Amino acid sequence: MVSTLPVSLEDIRAAARRIAGRVLGTPMVQSASLGELAGAPVHLKLEHHQTTGSFKLRGATNAVLSLSLAERSRGVVAASTGNHGRALAYAAKAEGAVATICMSRLVPENKVSEIRRLGAEIRIVGVSQDEAQQEVDRLVREEGLVMVPPFDDPDVVAGQGTLGLEIIDTLPEAAIVLVPLSGGGLAAGVAAAVKGISSKAKVIGLTMEKGAAMKASLDTGRPVQVEEVPSLADSLGGGIGLDNRVTFAMCRELLDEVILLTEAEIAAGMRHAYACERQIVEGAGAVGIAALLAGKIRGGGPIVAILSGANVDMDQHRQVINGTQPLYGEEGPCAG
Repeated sequence: MVSTLPVSLEDIRAAARRIAGRVLGTPMVQSASLGELAGAPVHLKLEHHQTTGSFKLRGATNAVLSLSLAERSRGVVAASTGNHGRALAYAAKAEGAVATICMSRLVPENKVSEIRRLGAEIRIVGVSQDEAQQEVDRLVREEGLVMVPPFDDPDVVAGQGTLGLEIIDTLPEAAIVLVPLSGGGLAAGVAAAVKGISSKAKVIGLTMEKGAAMKASLDTGRPVQVEEVPSLADSLGGGIGLDNRVTFAMCRELLDEVILLTEAEIAAGMRHAYACERQIVEGAGAVGIAALLAGKIRGGGPIVAILSGANVDMDQHRQVINGTQPLYGEEGPCAG
């Protein structure tokens, strides 16, 4: 089944060989507090410890390394909600290429400033990922830059899938893998890797309740546009592209379920990560914990939750931790 899709298990294994030494293999730890709550072993994949603070470095690095020298010399460009832009800026700089990152005004300033610090050219355009993508298309058409999409690209998906290889290598008996879901690059890659090796494992996509483009598209049966709204899980915002070529088909084929989370539930996940797991994660990185706290994950374990990113505005994080953001119910016990 997996081999007929745009990205295969062998593509992901090739990506792992390509990016070796340039991207960190991140740790996975067991959570006593979440395991007690879930009634099954729960493991946290600490991908927010990645060099640029999120999983995006895997896909960006694989994509840049897959370009020819001539293509790299033209410069690379991408639309981003923040984390892909930071990863692409880092990967391009490492290979001597110039990156231009197009973002909407909804992208938090802390993410914009980190991308600028890495030497990328910044373009702020409109109030949606789709408007930022229009600027990317113009730069490709008029200035000859090479686009490295944030998710809908086989090389990007294969790079993200290396995270799935690490999960199964560390925990071959994983029964459920919880993956943050936005445009589907991470979910598609992880699902292809996990199910390519362990066909009985379930992969569940998690996203915010409002503005969930992939969920709306899967429900409709084709890519659709949704209104982008501010969210604690800002990295999960943006459309999937009406001409989506890769991730929609893969998510439709490989994801067992997509679960929606409220802002209060996401806030609770962030707070639990900090108070009980001693991890600082952004809203998108906390959705696995949030789903477990909310009792939305059914079935036995072992369960793996991917903590996908740490690039949170620290003022916002302090507000969540201090309780000025609404929280969802009980957070569950913390291990002493």
